[in-house]
Amino acid sequence: MNIPKVWYITGASQGLGLILVKKLLKNGYRVAATSRDASTLSKAVGQIARDRFLPLAADLNNLASIDESIQQTLTAFGRIDVAVNNAGYGMAGTAEEIAEQDIRNIFNVNVLATMGVVKSVLPVMRSQRSGYIINIGSVAGFVGAPGWSVYSATKAAVAAFSEVIALDVKEFGIKVTVVEPSGFRTGFLTAKSLALTDTSIEGYEAVRNTRDRYLSANGQQPGDPERAAEIFIELAESKEPPMHLFLGSDAYKRASEKLAALTAELERWKSMTIGADFK
Repeated sequence: MNIPKVWYITGASQGLGLILVKKLLKNGYRVAATSRDASTLSKAVGQIARDRFLPLAADLNNLASIDESIQQTLTAFGRIDVAVNNAGYGMAGTAEEIAEQDIRNIFNVNVLATMGVVKSVLPVMRSQRSGYIINIGSVAGFVGAPGWSVYSATKAAVAAFSEVIALDVKEFGIKVTVVEPSGFRTGFLTAKSLALTDTSIEGYEAVRNTRDRYLSANGQQPGDPERAAEIFIELAESKEPPMHLFLGSDAYKRASEKLAALTAELERWKSMTIGADFK
């Protein structure tokens, strides 16, 4: 008899996180999910038996709070099979417009909280000799666009962290995937998930045009969050999930173009690159 896997998901009160929680519960999985407010999360999910759903209030900027949520999950379900670092938000604006504290805040949530959850869940998965970690990055962490420098930097950090963690924990039977989506209809381009700068420096036309184009696309993104949630489940049930998964047709297009451009640039400057070695 196969016992349903236990999932631990951060940032689950809205968007893709909430959709994933609902789909998992519908498919019989056991789910622990975090939000800043557990009651808001419970209302969003609806009535579910406590032996399958555990809503948790967690401050992802506080390692002790993360540790407590992991321990509560273990107390309720006895194990954690899949951990999804979904919590995060976007930030649009130029590097010189965005306040230093705002930069620190988004790195705290998008990067340091992800690292904190991984640090807290790894001892559990190591003792189990199994587990799967899904970190939500973005195609923006691989292919930049004007006006998204700070956000892209956070998602590039998530991707690099995921790559090395995967190497570190392979011997314990733990797998890691960084999912790098393009545009999905999850509310990412609304005020709940996207921070915009208050200041506006003259010039930066490419930045303004790109931001306006992105904002006008809200609700028209090609990515289907319901299908994304299904793919997450497929990944968790796969014996050999990918290290990187670019999600969405636009993500595939942008990543392919970047790889081609990167390869061409690498070859163009090859003589200078290898010429840096001792003769």
